[in-house]
Amino acid sequence: MEKDTIASPISEAAVNPKMPAARIASVDVYRGFVMLLMMAEILSFQRVATALPNSKIWQVLAFNQSHVSWTSLSLHDMIQPSFTFLVGVVLPFSIAARKNKGATFGTLLGHTLRRSIILIFLGFFLRSLGANSTVFTFEDTLTQIGMGYTFLVMIGFCRPKVQLSILVIILVGYWLAFALYPLPKAGFDYATTGVAPNWEHNLHGFAAHWNKNTNLAWAADRWFLNLFPRATPFLFNEGGYSTLSFIPTLGTMILGLLAGEVLKNTQTAKEKLKYFIIAAVILMVLGLVLQLTNINPIVKRIWTPAWVIFSGGICFSFLAFFYWLVDLKHYKKPFFFLTVIGTNSIAAYVMSDGGLRQYISDNLHVHLGQHYDQLFGMAYATIVNGTLTLFFMWLILYWMYKRKIFIRV
Repeated sequence: MEKDTIASPISEAAVNPKMPAARIASVDVYRGFVMLLMMAEILSFQRVATALPNSKIWQVLAFNQSHVSWTSLSLHDMIQPSFTFLVGVVLPFSIAARKNKGATFGTLLGHTLRRSIILIFLGFFLRSLGANSTVFTFEDTLTQIGMGYTFLVMIGFCRPKVQLSILVIILVGYWLAFALYPLPKAGFDYATTGVAPNWEHNLHGFAAHWNKNTNLAWAADRWFLNLFPRATPFLFNEGGYSTLSFIPTLGTMILGLLAGEVLKNTQTAKEKLKYFIIAAVILMVLGLVLQLTNINPIVKRIWTPAWVIFSGGICFSFLAFFYWLVDLKHYKKPFFFLTVIGTNSIAAYVMSDGGLRQYISDNLHVHLGQHYDQLFGMAYATIVNGTLTLFFMWLILYWMYKRKIFIRV
């Protein structure tokens, strides 16, 4: 934990008057929006929707606060790609700032390796809370970013055309690797995968190469994860998530890197906005084409190339929206509460994923009464308790913001 320092020079300018005035405030707002979606899980819309089964509004809200079973996506599924995308967006600014301070490629690489290791072990730590031993898995957001971050920084020293070429190679190569992996043969023991052969979300035909827990990434984890100490041998991940997803996740970070290069260049703000909108449309259309033609399904859980492309388009559209609203239209004050969260995203992540959120929630019941959250009826109990919990979490981040205390790795 450091004072007067944060994850990127974009954010530093937001809170440190000694930093250059030119900054991209919308990036902090976008990051704050993403982290708010994650923190807001405590509102538990699904419980409200269960209590009010005839309410279409709550059914829609509940759907968008949960992950889809396999193909397609919800708003909640956009948290991880957005967070990952933004890592790439701020990188050109971070590299430039360190170069201005005299950093060489060697020192930058050393710093990058340390950051990658810290992210990976922070992921281990958060997943192991409450466990009897360290949980060695590599599928969560921080670990996936950590595994690809060093490669991203090296790619960041390349020209944009080279970066784009590397992105294409990653996506085509990853697609080909899955496509060449053999499909389950007759008599395959599906019990070892945790997926029934007639599961409603199973894909058919060529797309079956990307089915849950019968794909290349699942096979790789059956070997890799069993190299680590485990109470029982690893057979499958219940959600279908995998370690190898860090490879296409790097693709998402490269898309962010390309966006960051545009933000950093000397084009006018309107030209940059036009670029983001065009990129968003092209990527979303291409992703849909890959899905509809059965070439590659849009699956977030194994980060298919179609997912990288389609979700990348959505990330560009989010960035375009916030860039237009915050930096072009200068609506910064209305989004201050998101800026507070976005400038301390690691702290917000740990608060949301760790035990602090539950600690605050439990203590609200202690001090306000066990049934205080039933003020508007049992159906809305999680909304009342969750809203107050979010408020106190934000107050902690605001206290850190005012004192220029930011957590970075």
